[in-house]
Amino acid sequence: MVILRWLDGNIEKIIILVNYTVMAAIIFVEVFRRFLFSEQAAWSSTIPIYLFLWVVWIGCAYNVKIRAHLKFDELRTRMPYPAQFACLMLDAVLWIIFSIIVIVYTTEQVILARDNFAIVQGTDNVLQWWFYLATPLAFTLLIIRVLQNVMHDLAAFRKGEPLQVKANIFGE
Repeated sequence: MVILRWLDGNIEKIIILVNYTVMAAIIFVEVFRRFLFSEQAAWSSTIPIYLFLWVVWIGCAYNVKIRAHLKFDELRTRMPYPAQFACLMLDAVLWIIFSIIVIVYTTEQVILARDNFAIVQGTDNVLQWWFYLATPLAFTLLIIRVLQNVMHDLAAFRKGEPLQVKANIFGE
């Protein structure tokens, strides 16, 4: 239970940190090799781009989690309490609909890449679908984060507590 709670609080940060570190290391080492030894791995310009998919889409889920993604805070803070709640619920519905669309179509892309044994350019055996899997997984995580926010908002609304309509970018 403690491990699950810790993962719930940190999974996005871990995935982003690991992928960003690997991206930076590949780029640093390969720039170093290119300028000092006049050689470079053929995959060094493609793998970081694929890793960036993980950073971007998991970052999107994280920003939804902390409520820092695509909102009009100034307008919402001036709205009446029921209107704030209605906007939060509308956000949730729109995020879920959008995420389902993304999951359906990107899962098709993952399956297509897997079935065709699509290989990352410059490699002999690194499959593209491993990286494409980032999008449907991240949007599944995004739905989980939206549902967590909805549960929090419903509890706050029932108790008459202030709703979290402003982004909290410095922590949960």
